Amino acid sequence: MASETTAAATGKVGVTRRDPMAMLPFCGYNMADYFGHWLDMGKRIPHPPKIFHVNWFRKDANGKMMWPGFGENVRVLKWILERVEGKAEARETPIGFVPTPQSLTLDGLNISRETVDELLDVNSGDWGVELENISAFLAKFGDRLPEQLRAEEAKLAARLGRVGAASR
Repeated sequence: MASETTAAATGKVGVTRRDPMAMLPFCGYNMADYFGHWLDMGKRIPHPPKIFHVNWFRKDANGKMMWPGFGENVRVLKWILERVEGKAEARETPIGFVPTPQSLTLDGLNISRETVDELLDVNSGDWGVELENISAFLAKFGDRLPEQLRAEEAKLAARLGRVGAASR
């Protein structure tokens, strides 16, 4: 997980910051052990929650936000709930499942089909850069990083057609 710094964070605004679950400033012990704790907890939960990622801040080639804004986020949240219930369509990509354009409730929005298609596109080239950044972040944890995370990193690399790109 990554986010861009905002005016609420210290330092420069708009810088990508890798901080899973926003815990780096608060964790009183090695984050690799923290990751391991939650991976172990996940094995104990009989019905673990579904996990979804969103990028509300994706920009077009001109640097303009593509999604119409916070007031419209409920449309994606509606898709998530429908997906959990097994009612919403999705398309499998190298990074997981994304909504199909017709599975999102877009009526009343001033957004073109081309923009929706671009929002839902997963570009392996762009994700190659992301994979490099993920790999650099995970490398910071050395041998303490849980093997499950290394395995997920390698599987992502393979799905993106970058076998070996995630190896150290």
